[in-house]
Amino acid sequence: MTRGSILALADEKDLIACVVEMMSANFEQETRIEDEADKQAEALARQNPGVDPARLRTGIRQRLAAKAGFTL
Repeated sequence: MTRGSILALADEKDLIACVVEMMSANFEQETRIEDEADKQAEALARQNPGVDPARLRTGIRQRLAAKAGFTL
C-alpha cells in the first residue's frame, strides 16, 4: 500500500483489523473441526481396535472440513 500499487478504499487500520478478524475466525473454525475430528476418531477407534486412529482422524477431519466448506 505504501508503494501506491493498490489504492485502498478504507483506512489501513480498518483493513488490518478486518484481516485479523477473518484470520481469527478461520483459526477458530479449524480448531472446532480438529476437536470434533478427535472426538469422532476416538469413539470409532474404541469400537474398532484394529483401525489406525491417526488415519481415522485425518479422514474425519477432511470430511468435516468439506462439509463445512472449509479449506484445510
